[in-house]
Amino acid sequence: MSCSVLLDNNAKPKSMSRAMQWTGEIENLYRFQQAGYRDELEYRKIKQVEIDRWPDTGFVKKLQRRDNTFYYYNRKRECEDREVHKVKVYAY
Repeated sequence: MSCSVLLDNNAKPKSMSRAMQWTGEIENLYRFQQAGYRDELEYRKIKQVEIDRWPDTGFVKKLQRRDNTFYYYNRKRECEDREVHKVKVYAY
């Protein structure tokens, strides 16, 4: 993602692919998608709040769903290997 995309709140993804293996980025995408968002960009656009992260891992700690309930995530990995292929990776 380029800096101009991060500043543009109306950015639309140009393509989508599936994750092949687990990384920290895939872990965070998994958490956003579990809460009903494409990625961090869409979450920030809709909720307009700072994202709580675990200081030691950098993983997302808490997300607010669209129905205003909260998802709380553990410090450790939650996206198991069998779930990795379900994560969508968007390119802008």
